[in-house]
Amino acid sequence: MPETPGYAEIAAHFRRQIQDGTLRPGDSLPSFKKTSEQFGVAHTTVNRAYRVLKMEGLTLVEPGVGTLVAPPASTGIGTRVALHAATGSALGGSESSRILEVGTVGADALVAARLEVAPGTPVQMRRRVVSRGGVPVHVSSSYYPAYVIAVAPELQEPVSTGASRELAASRLGVAQDQVLEEVTSRLATTAEKEALGLTAAEVVVTQVVRTVTLEDGRVVEVAVKVAEGSTILRWTTSLRAEVQEGGDDA
Repeated sequence: MPETPGYAEIAAHFRRQIQDGTLRPGDSLPSFKKTSEQFGVAHTTVNRAYRVLKMEGLTLVEPGVGTLVAPPASTGIGTRVALHAATGSALGGSESSRILEVGTVGADALVAARLEVAPGTPVQMRRRVVSRGGVPVHVSSSYYPAYVIAVAPELQEPVSTGASRELAASRLGVAQDQVLEEVTSRLATTAEKEALGLTAAEVVVTQVVRTVTLEDGRVVEVAVKVAEGSTILRWTTSLRAEVQEGGDDA
């Protein structure tokens, strides 16, 4: 009698189907019950296997629908810079952006330190949710200092500019130089869970803080992106070569 597979073997089975095109973006994976019956394992084993696929970015969970194969990801800033240069948009073909909130807020400690202003200093905030294949994947809050709003007042409006950083850099007449990305994990707020369609009482999310600096040393934007999942990383990426041809919207 063949040995009952573990969650890693089940995850590998579906991973191969996704990679070879048997399962394509938007396709549904079998229900927990069907997969449990197919492999002769408990629902908890299937749940672990599906969580592995989700953490690898291969699948998305859509409430009321199930587990879907995710479209190709393009969330890295380098990828988005190249995408904007080629298409004029930082969003992929299956991605959409919806503004949730705009307004003037007092900079909290995290934002103030990166914008090099005192906590409580008024800054412009733009919060949006980005969906991929119709499924929310991250919430992004961008913060701009007064000198950016002075040259790009449209950032105060509740509509997507398509490339807010690039707009501001262009108006200021100074190219983007680099972006510092700081990645940590924390629990999602109630508002973040609602925007991402998460229903569990406690959800761990990845928080990416991007600080974009111009060639003259000024910070053009601080963006805080939140997505489901957990990791801890920190790195700096040069944008000099990419921004000669285009840019992206955080």
